[in-house]
Amino acid sequence: MKLLKSALTSAVCALALFGAGPALAQDGQVIRWMHLEANQTYLDAWKDLAARYEEQNPGVRIEFEFLEDSAFKAKLPTLLGSPNAPSMFYSWGGGVLKAQAETGTIRDVTEALDANGGEWRNSINVGAIEAMTFDGKVWAVPFKQDVIAFFYNRALFEQAGVDAEAIETWDDFLDAVRRLKEAGITPIAGGGGSKWPLHFYWSYLAMREAGPEGFAAAKAGAGFDSEPFLRASQHLADLAALEPFQPGFLNTSWTDALGLFADGRVAIALGFPSTLKPESQARYASDGVGLSLETAGRFAFPVVEGAPGVVTDILGGVNGWVVTRDAPEATEDFLRYLTSLEGQIYQAERQNMLPVTTGAEIGKTDESELLALEQMKGSTWHQNFLDQDLGPNVGGVINEVSVGLAGGLITPEEAVRQIQEAWEFEQ
Repeated sequence: MKLLKSALTSAVCALALFGAGPALAQDGQVIRWMHLEANQTYLDAWKDLAARYEEQNPGVRIEFEFLEDSAFKAKLPTLLGSPNAPSMFYSWGGGVLKAQAETGTIRDVTEALDANGGEWRNSINVGAIEAMTFDGKVWAVPFKQDVIAFFYNRALFEQAGVDAEAIETWDDFLDAVRRLKEAGITPIAGGGGSKWPLHFYWSYLAMREAGPEGFAAAKAGAGFDSEPFLRASQHLADLAALEPFQPGFLNTSWTDALGLFADGRVAIALGFPSTLKPESQARYASDGVGLSLETAGRFAFPVVEGAPGVVTDILGGVNGWVVTRDAPEATEDFLRYLTSLEGQIYQAERQNMLPVTTGAEIGKTDESELLALEQMKGSTWHQNFLDQDLGPNVGGVINEVSVGLAGGLITPEEAVRQIQEAWEFEQ
């Protein structure tokens, strides 16, 4: 509650300053903002911010352009090479962003971030900036991020005699799974029917075994069939051998898996920061209420003893805004405004997003999201989801082999061979 009271107090002070700052004296500039947001409440927040910016900068006009997700992905490559290219557009980062940078159709924002002694860069979470960085240049301005973590049912852990705070290593986690099973409790909610939820396990284990340097080396040529990734696959196979998931988990959707956790029928779920939000629990629980921070908790994905990955290396999405090659000069200035402390607080209050700007967490009131923000603030490496970082094709194979390993359907050797073959095909 202290966190919440402090947040509300700070928010009042910050919003009192909202809209302050020098105007940008540049006339006749039109910033065309391409987005994918269908939620009108979220869009209204952006339009409010755009209107405030236009008021401070009379020579600049901001136009909103919407494309549905699949149309955006299909049309954007053609748009970027045409006179109809937007000034700024939504990005998931990762390999797609890197490919766009290599085409010369977008411009890096490094100079803008580093102006005035790096004032703008230093205001944003380091991990979020690094997720948008390739070859020493920043290719998008991050605006939101999240982190995948474990959530657990306090009563079920107590029933099995498991202390969540004592789970520091992968071996500790496996031991907790064993003790839950011995107590007659289904340990983990598995959404194998959706496939991608199980890739969280493989991704984190690969991060723990390889560390950031090992991951970079794999992408640079060492490959994803090297020892760290083979060991990561073996760790997931070791978990599968304990049969930790609910019966039929390979055909269970992510939504249904979250419902099992919300109903207290399984002890653990590995998921997004919103997992324990009251509205999320109400949506998934059969009683319309579900769990809360009083009845459930969260802990970071454990380390693998002896491996280079540390507990502050985290997995999660990072989203940003890309500036195109011929965008008006005011575009970076508008993005600076959009990701300012005040701008991020404003968005955080009105949108289901976790901001990247330091201090903007005061725009969030949900305690579980505040805990996620604290974890991200202390991160040493923020790895973007692998279907973004390595591309959708390689990411799809990782999803498949994660399901195969979790279901005991393939060997660790087969898993890394398939991932490596997919990676080589993309090069």
